[in-house]
Amino acid sequence: MKKIIYSAAFASLVLLISCSGDKGKTTESAKTFSADEVKAETKKTNAFFDRVFDAAVDRDPMRQSILGIKKDYDKWTDISDEHTQKELEIVKANLDSLKTNFKFDALDEQAKISYKLFEKECYDRLDNFKWRFHDYPVNQMGGLQTDIPTFLVNVHLIADKKDALAYISRLNGINSLFDQLIVNLKIREEKNIIPPKFVFPYVINDCKNIISGAPFEKGKQDCALLEDITKKVNALKDASDVEKKQLIGDATAALLDSVKPAYEKLMSYWNELEKKSTADDGAWKLPDGDTFYDAALKQTTTTNMTADEIHELGLKEVARIHTEMKEIMKQVHFKNDNLNDFFDFMRADKQFYFQNTAEGKEAYRVKAVKIIDDMKRELDKLFLTKPKADIVVLPVEAFREKSAGGAFYEDPAADGSRPGRYYINLFNMADQAIYQMEALAYHEGIPGHHMQIAIAQELKGIPKFRMHGGNTAYVEGWALYSERVPKEIGFYKDPYSDFGRLAMELFRAARLVVDTGIHRKKWSREKALAYFKENTPNPIGDNKKEIERYIVWPSQATGYKIGMNKILELRENSKKKLGDKFDIREFHDVVLTSGPVPLDILEEMVNSWVAKKKK
Repeated sequence: MKKIIYSAAFASLVLLISCSGDKGKTTESAKTFSADEVKAETKKTNAFFDRVFDAAVDRDPMRQSILGIKKDYDKWTDISDEHTQKELEIVKANLDSLKTNFKFDALDEQAKISYKLFEKECYDRLDNFKWRFHDYPVNQMGGLQTDIPTFLVNVHLIADKKDALAYISRLNGINSLFDQLIVNLKIREEKNIIPPKFVFPYVINDCKNIISGAPFEKGKQDCALLEDITKKVNALKDASDVEKKQLIGDATAALLDSVKPAYEKLMSYWNELEKKSTADDGAWKLPDGDTFYDAALKQTTTTNMTADEIHELGLKEVARIHTEMKEIMKQVHFKNDNLNDFFDFMRADKQFYFQNTAEGKEAYRVKAVKIIDDMKRELDKLFLTKPKADIVVLPVEAFREKSAGGAFYEDPAADGSRPGRYYINLFNMADQAIYQMEALAYHEGIPGHHMQIAIAQELKGIPKFRMHGGNTAYVEGWALYSERVPKEIGFYKDPYSDFGRLAMELFRAARLVVDTGIHRKKWSREKALAYFKENTPNPIGDNKKEIERYIVWPSQATGYKIGMNKILELRENSKKKLGDKFDIREFHDVVLTSGPVPLDILEEMVNSWVAKKKK
């Protein structure tokens, strides 16, 4: 899973593109353009795209920091609805400018793709603006209550005294930022868009974790934020001991005067809101929920597949993978041919889990690093283009590990100041099976998210919005596809590890069934849990977390399998058409070196490559 740190204004940059047609696009199809005209129009259009991107980043301090820009390093992004509405007006103006000032048919091939992507993004933003409150901005998977401390710890680097002062300014600004958040929650409350009851204890626990320890509690170990800024300030080379002491003192005051009141206000409101919550989980309970869910599926999958079609695809894929798993059972000479008995064995046998101790957790992390390092040495067999950015493996921080997902990836800084990060949740080692480690590391690290995202950020000659955007079907589809590819060059030598690969794919197939089951067919959490237990080997605790994730992120989990299937379909079609001319490295270059795109445009790109190869 790719984890995106919350930023309201950044939502206007991320390409959550539907596969609707090119609405309203006018072209001059009867006219031909010279090479010089194409070059000039392409340059002009790409400059426009970059101006739009830069202007949007300039309005978004958090996005600036994520990109390694320190312009508004002391500020938070405006998350008010007033700001969101202003952003929409800018989208309208940008779309009008695109239509009025640029000639689609006078662009080169890559610029035409950029035009289509930008245009679709604008229409998508306009079409889906009415759903902007149909989400839960505070939930167990994320939200400002955990995203803000995570952001400060991992994104806000301190290289000098000015950076430290900016960090303290941001601490002082958390109170006002949370005031905006509470207003946004109250708007949803008025619309009866309230998280399910199970979400509330998770959020309260996260909030308490942030304001536990010193300076909030005397005599206790420093809280995560005080520990972070103390460590960063003490490492400064441009500050005297007296200045360092003053900076840490100012940070302590900000924690007490701004951070603590902010979290207390949020918890007070949250406790009152809980009284209105219910145990209903699906998107169907929201205002016009079925229509919203249809729009969410379209946005996530970048296809026109219906909920029923996705549900049926999931059932079909689950059955197929079960058949492949039974072959593994034969390889390991399991005592019988009952798949559910094998699932129980994989859940319970101690050989498949590290001990739930500090030593066991570190052993997992070290092994994950080795898996990634081993894969790095084999990349030339699969890829022509490789990322420059490095990747590190980190445990999820203690303040959010109880509620966070099992594993996720966060982008490297575009300027190289921060590596990509594969986070693994080691809160409960019974939820992190050893036999799934290989597939999980390939998914989150190499050749999965890190390859795709770092390569996109390092691309030359395409607009910035394509380097830093993304849609679930492409991004997660690639990562799931990346779990399979290593097997084709000799990895997964241990049959249990290969079973883990199938188990991970099975889980994504089952998601198609469960997500649509919850949000369209009104499945209860109990029914969803029973389906996972019957059809997957995943630990019960992991299943529970996953289902809770689907509930607060309707449709998100459907993108993985649909994206993977499309990439595999395009690869197999290319092989059939090209025969001996097919090169897996070239195919991967086509998929990875244009940035993330919707599945229909990916198909156009692959088909164009095949046609050129055939000539």
